[in-house]
Amino acid sequence: KDNKENERPAGPQPGGLGDSLGLEILQIVKESQQQHGLRHGDFQRYRGYCSRRLRRLRKTLNFKMGNRHKFTGKKVTEEILSDNRYLLLILMDAERAWSYAMQLKQEANTEPRKRFHLLSRLRKAVKHAEELERLCESNRVDAKTKLEAQAYMAYLTGMLRFEHQEWKAAMEAFNKCKTIYEKLANAFTEEQAVLYNQRVEEISPNIRYCAYNIGDQSAINELMQMRLRSGGTEGLLAEKLEALITQTRAKQAATMSEVEWRGRTVPVKIDKVRIFLLGLADNEAAIAQAENEETKERLFESLLSECRDAIQAVREELKPDQKQREHSLENDSGKVSNIQYLHSYLTYIKLSTAIKRNESMAKSLQKALLQQQRSDEDGKRSPRPQDLIRLYDIILQNLVELTQLPGLEEDKNFQKEIGLKTLVYKAYRCFFIAQSYVLVKKWSEALVLYERVLKYAREVQSGAGAHRNSLKELPDVQDLITQVNAEKYSLQAAAILDANDPHETESPSQVKDGKPLSERFETFCLDPSLVSKQVSLVHFPPGFQPIPCKPLFFDLALNHVAFPPLEDKVEQKAKSGLTGYIKGIFGFKS
Repeated sequence: KDNKENERPAGPQPGGLGDSLGLEILQIVKESQQQHGLRHGDFQRYRGYCSRRLRRLRKTLNFKMGNRHKFTGKKVTEEILSDNRYLLLILMDAERAWSYAMQLKQEANTEPRKRFHLLSRLRKAVKHAEELERLCESNRVDAKTKLEAQAYMAYLTGMLRFEHQEWKAAMEAFNKCKTIYEKLANAFTEEQAVLYNQRVEEISPNIRYCAYNIGDQSAINELMQMRLRSGGTEGLLAEKLEALITQTRAKQAATMSEVEWRGRTVPVKIDKVRIFLLGLADNEAAIAQAENEETKERLFESLLSECRDAIQAVREELKPDQKQREHSLENDSGKVSNIQYLHSYLTYIKLSTAIKRNESMAKSLQKALLQQQRSDEDGKRSPRPQDLIRLYDIILQNLVELTQLPGLEEDKNFQKEIGLKTLVYKAYRCFFIAQSYVLVKKWSEALVLYERVLKYAREVQSGAGAHRNSLKELPDVQDLITQVNAEKYSLQAAAILDANDPHETESPSQVKDGKPLSERFETFCLDPSLVSKQVSLVHFPPGFQPIPCKPLFFDLALNHVAFPPLEDKVEQKAKSGLTGYIKGIFGFKS
């Protein structure tokens, strides 16, 4: 692989048409970035790759900067420009400096001082790009490479001006880059134009952001639309766009003083809560307009994150007054305080958004289950009904939390709506539990659960009444009833076929005799319990078996032994009591 990289890159070579040099700058850059770390945002890995490739190129071209003892600087000049790998050498220098700058940009979020080093590396990248553009002005380089070098130079210049917040200069550089790539895209085939069009799409949000900062107020709408695209905006613009949206909402929040929810008006004094409530409608509209599930999931997570931050700000206001936090009443009126009611409202938004997100995930899983039934795919983990059961369990838990919100315990309409929603999601949960039982051929359990689904669905239909408007966003229970009736007939037919299957009833391999595996090695038997948690391998605990005991020894001769008399020794010891002690004091010895 290293040898292939050191070979001459694609492009016109000396001796060809017009005897010109060529280099596919954008293609080389994109391929190198995608294969060496930038697919996952690892700029440090890409910088290491650029350094290693530079060393290999200098060694191949015999263009070393001195030896290990002394550095001797060399520059690529037009006179030695006989190989397009000299152009690649300068391109890798620029890419190395650029990747280091992007690495420092990530680290500058926690270490602001690194921003100065970031700007220094970007200036270095622009300097190498200028050198590349100057060398490409030579008559030895073809026209396409000259245009690509100019576009690359304009792109890096725009990024440097963007970081310096020189919006006009950055916009001019990005526009120049965009114009060149658009012309290149029109001049070649569709396959070659894809790469140029992708780069144009990458720099378009930067151009609109510069236009907004210059004074074009209409650019904010286009930036919001770009934010809804599947990939979102990346690179230099991602954080700046989020900050711009927050700044725009902060200006609007100055005029917002209260919010009304379920017939009660609550003053909003916390700026973070104002900003969140102003952007709530825009975020919900963005979720509704999302093009795919990945974008929708990303927007849901962003909305939930902002909601959690707003709830945290309200909690900090609740801390000084513990009585309000513990659902105290105001003036014995039966109402919770305004700040507590605002906390309930934000919690309601968070739980409702979590329910919508889980419902969206459930719909995508249901589609995947239908596709799985039609065509089986190998190599991927296929979705199962158990995955949907877990999602509906979370939804039901969120609904229980909604009924316990302070200030809404006496709201009968609210409690009725939550009760109907709970019945709907319980019906769907029972349906997928029944589906999981069908997969393991537990027909009676599945049939009972299908009946429970019908019971929940009929309760929803009978109790909806005046709450039909609040149930419009929920799944239609009538469709569920139709599906359950069809599944019941299929289940009954499958149960009859399974009961009449001779292989299941007459096969001796299915007969269980109760013996453990250790006692029936000679007999083949398909025992499903062998792969379960209650496998029977041996009898445990094992039964008792007779074994020889340890012998007992009895000393029978002890009773017949006559011991020698000890009277003489006992008397001698008695005489030598006090007398011997006195003799010992005065030195007399017997």
